[in-house]
Amino acid sequence: MSAQRPRKYSLVKFDFTDLPPKALKYCPFRKDRLYVFFGEIPNMKGHCIVMDHKTGKMYSGYHTEHFIELAEDEVP
Repeated sequence: MSAQRPRKYSLVKFDFTDLPPKALKYCPFRKDRLYVFFGEIPNMKGHCIVMDHKTGKMYSGYHTEHFIELAEDEVP
């Protein structure tokens, strides 16, 4: 999992590395998608809001540590 929290409004990808196998069937995120990181929810520490870069669909309440900010050379 990512050791560093993504910066606000950065492009991120979902990190499936430490996701329990049972959680995979409920996970709405895809390996081939990018997301915009809106930040941590102030009164829900460790949980964030992200938006699918392609569809605009918003997701909230997911664990912040599962998102990795893209490096400059990964940005399309």
